[in-house]
Amino acid sequence: MTTQKTYEPVAPHRIAFLGLGVMGFPMAGHLARAGHHVAVYNRTLKKAERWADEYGGRIAATPREAAQGAQIVFACVGNDDDLRSVALGEHGAFAGMERNAVFFDNTTASASVARHLHHEAVTRGLHFIDAPVSGGQAGAVNGQLTVMCGGEAEPFARAQPVAMAFARAVTLIGPSGSGQLAKMVNQIAIVGLLQGLAEGIGFGQAAGLDMKLVLQVIGKGAAQSWQMDNRGSTMIDDKFDFGFAVDWMRKDLGLCLDEARRNGAALPVAALVDQFYADIQAMGGHRWDTSSLIRRLRHRKG
Repeated sequence: MTTQKTYEPVAPHRIAFLGLGVMGFPMAGHLARAGHHVAVYNRTLKKAERWADEYGGRIAATPREAAQGAQIVFACVGNDDDLRSVALGEHGAFAGMERNAVFFDNTTASASVARHLHHEAVTRGLHFIDAPVSGGQAGAVNGQLTVMCGGEAEPFARAQPVAMAFARAVTLIGPSGSGQLAKMVNQIAIVGLLQGLAEGIGFGQAAGLDMKLVLQVIGKGAAQSWQMDNRGSTMIDDKFDFGFAVDWMRKDLGLCLDEARRNGAALPVAALVDQFYADIQAMGGHRWDTSSLIRRLRHRKG
């Protein structure tokens, strides 16, 4: 279900958007609907053409071409390697950006690549903000994403009101890399909640309880969470063909576990749930929603 986004008045900007996946496609669309002049690049031309048919704007053949003349370059791609490929090199966005322009990266990537690209941007007279998002596909479609940012205050202040076209909150957490680290905290917290919810529902069903009624009751108390409100009912109904895919969460948890090995943090629950998601993948659930953890419990019981 989509809601009508209300856009705050912001002076039109020249924008580039790199990556039109399930998140980037609607995010770039919100920027166009907010009145900005948007040029898009996508690895698959057909998707860029579909975006332009729906929103207008300009299609670029390379990230460099999209970035030429842009005041802010947004990117939302798959991983560290994808991010490097659209930012660096002869055809990368950095090569086409004007001095003092801002690269606002919405990819969920490592803190180390964020710091590297920040350093590279500074040497070229550019700015880099790592700005991963939370809220999933529905948040992107509805323009209600939460954006966690790392970087310097002045370029952030320029980009923040523009990014609000697809967000409900855009917050500077700290220096370069801080946005990615905050997103890792987000994912660590989510997987713990999901595993607890899966076990609770499974326990209640084994005990013969009406679990939809139980969730209505405990959802008014201390156990309440976004996951319970938005995924509890579909977990009970065994429906997982939507939402944030298991493959994507495993990628994110890999970033969390790599960072924990560097900083010495203990992530016993996250590491365990990562292995549970590996079991889900082995069951064929690569694209199932992350709430499919309960299907693993049902499979083991059967």
